[in-house]
Amino acid sequence: MRFAAISGALSVVGLSILTGCAGRTRLELIDREPVRAPVSQPPTGPTLPTRAAETKAERETPATSASTSTDSDATRPAISDPCPAGMKLIDGDYCSKLDLECKRSWYDKSNKKTVCEEFEAKSTCSGEKAHKRYCMDTYTWPNEKGARPEVMNRFHQAEVKCAAVGKRMCTETEWTLACEGPEMLPFPYGYVRDTSKCLGDVEWDGPNMKKVAERDPHELARLWKGVRNGSQPGCISAYGVADLPGNTDEVVASETYSSDFRGRFDSVHSGGPWYKGVRNQCRPKIYTHDEGFYYYFLGFRCCAEADGKATEPRTPKQIKGKWDFERVERIAGFSRAQVLEKLELKRQGKCTCSEKDIRCKTLCGTLLGAEARDYR
Repeated sequence: MRFAAISGALSVVGLSILTGCAGRTRLELIDREPVRAPVSQPPTGPTLPTRAAETKAERETPATSASTSTDSDATRPAISDPCPAGMKLIDGDYCSKLDLECKRSWYDKSNKKTVCEEFEAKSTCSGEKAHKRYCMDTYTWPNEKGARPEVMNRFHQAEVKCAAVGKRMCTETEWTLACEGPEMLPFPYGYVRDTSKCLGDVEWDGPNMKKVAERDPHELARLWKGVRNGSQPGCISAYGVADLPGNTDEVVASETYSSDFRGRFDSVHSGGPWYKGVRNQCRPKIYTHDEGFYYYFLGFRCCAEADGKATEPRTPKQIKGKWDFERVERIAGFSRAQVLEKLELKRQGKCTCSEKDIRCKTLCGTLLGAEARDYR
């Protein structure tokens, strides 16, 4: 297999496939795809603390946090608009268990995974339906058309960035519903896989994991195979949300409380990256990465409550665990106020950092080297 282990091994399990009639396969859509080169811990250094140091900081260090609401007039929706600017309204029913039949597939040896190329044009909900109404960013963070999706954020760092603009992490079911649309499609554009619409099937290029862990800008630039936000007109869901599966993978918040591997972490990966032989679908998920994981193809987008309702920045698991948001900021290594400061500097074109200041580059979204080139 073409996977490198770093910071400890994670379990490798395959997609559950149930045999169907007429030589077809019925896919129970819970993705358990093997992971490539997990980076579960940040490197030690003066600008980005180790996970152990972060845990100690949780206990001992008071956070510098935004003391007032970060929801500015610019992001508040008008009374007649259910969502803030730059967000789409998702109003529909999420199905807890979706049955699809695969008509045509192929097997990827490197991932030990069956990739379905065409599904029977019928989606059957055999689980429970739950109505959801919320707002989702149209694009991957920084939620700007024409910008590159920002990668290399750890879960809590992404969470603080969303909270700084009055939003929150999307949950796993919210991401799925936004992608599938009301017809519960396996791909946002239909039943036949098409990686010319949502970028996929790029050949594996063997990352140097030591350099990735060091946030080496030249290695990150070499590995970048993504495309810009909004540059895929065929990769838009029925709700108007762009670039959901394919291109960059996206991290979302868990709603799973089971004792098995799916309920272990708050961090869940959704969509699938640009590589060949991976998910690139709406429903399958990865549950095996902890909250310290970051990667060169891992991005995120934010969600918020609709109709001007207040948005709680904590995840469902954090609320259940009675976390305060200052704890999230301590783990992230920066506060909402510091994110807002850097966002203003970015608007002014002044968000600059020294070469080795990883924390600053993470805040500014400038870890990717200048020589990076978009895939198409």
